Amino acid sequence: MKVILKQDVKKLGSKGDIVEVAEGYGRNFLIPHKLAAPASAENVNIARAQAASKKRKKQQETDEAKLLAAQLDKVSVDIHVRIGEGGKLFGSVTGKDVADALSKKGIDVDKRKIFIKGEVTGIGVYDAVIKVHPEITAVIKVNVVEG
Repeated sequence: MKVILKQDVKKLGSKGDIVEVAEGYGRNFLIPHKLAAPASAENVNIARAQAASKKRKKQQETDEAKLLAAQLDKVSVDIHVRIGEGGKLFGSVTGKDVADALSKKGIDVDKRKIFIKGEVTGIGVYDAVIKVHPEITAVIKVNVVEG
């Protein structure tokens, strides 16, 4: 029996998949528990249309992320910190500091998606990696200055 899954089912498939299952499993478990629908011609056409729509939406999100990553690659930010004796920082430079500096430039990025490469130990230029999309990252320059 062919069914279209309405939800993810372990060891069977994910939402929207058309799968072949045993007759009893489909009639007695999947359909009554609203985990699947029978694979009639109408339901198959609806499932394919939804899959195509989902694919287009995912492609659009990826394209937007690539565009944002290209813009971010050209950006550098200055972060002003207090310096103590021997050139040591008071506190630390975190993703929140980078996110605040970016928001002043009109770019909103979640602080949890920013990772600074290496440890910020003093004045200098550091690389920060921003995870724009699950598959796309951008690298910006973070200039740590006294002030």
